[in-house]
Amino acid sequence: MFARKWILLTSIFLVIGIFLLSYFIKGISTDPKMLIRLEPKNLSLVNLGEIVYQNNCSSCHGSNLEGQKNWKERDADGYMPAPPHDQTGHTWHHNDQYLFNITKYGIEKSLQLNYPNNMPIYEDVLTDIEILASLSYIKSKWPEKIQKIHDEMNLN
Repeated sequence: MFARKWILLTSIFLVIGIFLLSYFIKGISTDPKMLIRLEPKNLSLVNLGEIVYQNNCSSCHGSNLEGQKNWKERDADGYMPAPPHDQTGHTWHHNDQYLFNITKYGIEKSLQLNYPNNMPIYEDVLTDIEILASLSYIKSKWPEKIQKIHDEMNLN
């Protein structure tokens, strides 16, 4: 009887281990049925996210998430400047999945409409984990009240 329990427990742990290993090797699934969740309290993910953000996003969105000047007005070429990612911008008005998709696939593909913009597509540049990390870093910088509002938005 003990041997059967041991085999059962070992099998369960093996299946869980294989699942976790495949999850981390493949990265986060972008299957629309699987929800992406930012993790602003996960310090290792946020630390990675800060590096990813500073190396890939800060040149437009600012090293302190401040965005570009006059970000609500089109520039001379008709493009919208990069918005801030801090609490003064609109990033926190969008759910996790939307933010992930915009970052990975770009605005036009995500919205399925023609919307000329300067936002790079990171699908072939960053891994899913790096995208999740950078977005988690951004969220970690929002005031607690805004993080809670954003958390509630993701429940719907």
